[in-house]
Amino acid sequence: MSSNLLITNARVIDPSQELDAKLDVLIEDGLVARVDRKIKASNVTTIDAGGFVVAPGFIDLHTHLREPGQEHKETIATGTRAAVAGGYTAVCAMANTVPPNDERAVTEMIIAEAARNGACRVYPIGAVSRGLEGKELAELADLRLAGCVAVSDDGKPVYNAQLMRRALEYCSMLGIPIVAHEEDANLNEGGVMHEGYFSTLLGMSGIPAASEETMVARDVILAALTKSHVHIAHLSTAGAIAAVRSARKAGVRVTCEVTPHHIALGDDAVQTFSTNLKMNPPLRSTEHREALLEAIADGTIDAIATDHAPHHFDEKNVEFDLAPFGVIGLETAFGVCYDRLVREKVIDLPRLIDLLSCGPARTFSLPGGTLREGSAGDVTMLDLDTRYAVTNTFSSKASNSPFIGETLHGRAVMTIVGGAVKYDIRPGVGQAPSPVARTKKTKR
Repeated sequence: MSSNLLITNARVIDPSQELDAKLDVLIEDGLVARVDRKIKASNVTTIDAGGFVVAPGFIDLHTHLREPGQEHKETIATGTRAAVAGGYTAVCAMANTVPPNDERAVTEMIIAEAARNGACRVYPIGAVSRGLEGKELAELADLRLAGCVAVSDDGKPVYNAQLMRRALEYCSMLGIPIVAHEEDANLNEGGVMHEGYFSTLLGMSGIPAASEETMVARDVILAALTKSHVHIAHLSTAGAIAAVRSARKAGVRVTCEVTPHHIALGDDAVQTFSTNLKMNPPLRSTEHREALLEAIADGTIDAIATDHAPHHFDEKNVEFDLAPFGVIGLETAFGVCYDRLVREKVIDLPRLIDLLSCGPARTFSLPGGTLREGSAGDVTMLDLDTRYAVTNTFSSKASNSPFIGETLHGRAVMTIVGGAVKYDIRPGVGQAPSPVARTKKTKR
């Protein structure tokens, strides 16, 4: 239940308003009432945010909650608890559940379960095609009316170009994007990692960059033809970035996301044979990772999305070739991105917050992503001066993280959704993660 909150003494960063200053934030009846210096208010719960950064709540455009049908991997309850632990106030739930979210009843079930047991907002993403089979369109208008904010066959590409064209045309009328999983499996031939030097060295079948790039090229052409919005999921290659850049210059409505793991890790890491490094698209070579960093810095990338893909321990505890694709990412996303992007001076902190919050809200036209008066009272509080080791203990039901054993800097310490505190581990207040160290404060 929401309450009236006054957050004081915070460094407030809101890229949607170009704010970066020491300010107070007042939330009343679940909405942002005021952001100003030294706010005085009565009948409120006051939270001293001295030493912390306050930002609009993070939004993840790409989360696999696995419910319905795969509750042994994750549930809406556990997935959203993982989300708030990572600073996320909203997640977009992908359609490849069992059964898939290709009809109104499944969408309504997800929304109802999120209302009952969800720790944050859940926005369903419906299927493009019935059964994710790529043969005939799902009832797109019905899915939209039921509450879907986008449609996607994620996990599978839409191979049929005519079906993709018709889907784009329908979605243009409905005012929602198609989220495209770009992969030509005919080029992969059972590949399990990036095709290149390390796949040859390790003797493993490769997934070439061209598998992604050919499909991205097709879909930006179709988006231009239909004057529709296509969103490229988990973009990972230099050629795909070039196609997006070129299309944008030509006025095509194309947006894209990248994941923390593709930012931080390369295919050389697969030499450990850890199945927690197996994902699709795969970790790419240095040239592709450098292209991603450049695209983040120059504004080509609209959002950072986790592609949180939980699997049961037994499913991942097999040989690399046999393990399913996918890694979790909600709880480590900020720390990974803060280390790899801000601390390494690729971008500044406001740009990172834009990629995690304001950009996702703009991309899918979602509530939030701002602390403007009257907006949703969704807030993420960050401690930039904490340093912690990632263990195999998560709020998620799964632990298939590629970052276990790493030390990260910076994390969410409080997450507020609609004026309600859903997560709080501020030192001396909540249960602090272990181990934690606070270092000398620096403004970044």
